[in-house]
Amino acid sequence: MSESPVPHEPPIYRRIADGLRARILAGELRDGDRLPGENALMAEYAIARATARQALAVLINEGLAVPRRGSGVYVRLFKPIRRHGARRLSREQWGQGRAIWDADTHGRPFTVDHLEVARERASEHVAGILDSAEVWARRRRYSVDARPVQLAASYFPAHLVQDSAITLTDTGPGGVYARLGDLGAAPAHFTEEVRARMPQPRESALLDLPGGTPVIAITRTAYTSGGLPVEVNEMVLDSAAYVLQYDFDA
Repeated sequence: MSESPVPHEPPIYRRIADGLRARILAGELRDGDRLPGENALMAEYAIARATARQALAVLINEGLAVPRRGSGVYVRLFKPIRRHGARRLSREQWGQGRAIWDADTHGRPFTVDHLEVARERASEHVAGILDSAEVWARRRRYSVDARPVQLAASYFPAHLVQDSAITLTDTGPGGVYARLGDLGAAPAHFTEEVRARMPQPRESALLDLPGGTPVIAITRTAYTSGGLPVEVNEMVLDSAAYVLQYDFDA
């Protein structure tokens, strides 16, 4: 009679990460607490520095911890933002002067801490969608609970939005979609393409991403009721900060 195979024990760095994760999820290690450093893990478990580094990297890549240069690795607990694809873009939201982000954050503080607005030549991709060689571009970085979570770049046909509030830093109640409505070009239909990828170096720096963290790239196009494209919005989201919700009828 053959014996059942003995399951392989996970490698030591995984067991260390599992133990630290359990302490975080149990509340023993709280948001902002410093995790045991490489030297402490080496002494406690009699392991090499590379193994200790692997253990901490597991938690960093899971989004449960963040390294601070010259200081150590710290617990970073963050309640994910629930992004409801359809609800946040409803006319009821922006048509009544509310920000789209209010639908995502549900009262949590959010800020736009980087904002650039400029008229520029459109990329070939954007020009092909908007049928406009010149666009007004709005580039932003959004932070929630003081954590950078999203980069966004919106492009509008220059001839459509020239001299409107869309070319200003403050677009007023309801944001750019309300202002498009003022111009007689209110969005009535949206399409979004969603994919996951690794971040570019600039994106990693702006979003303060731990090494190995992927991003969610979303490209949204807004159309009027007559089918005219009036905006292309290219967004890059910290994947560890979001839950994407989509509802469907059977």
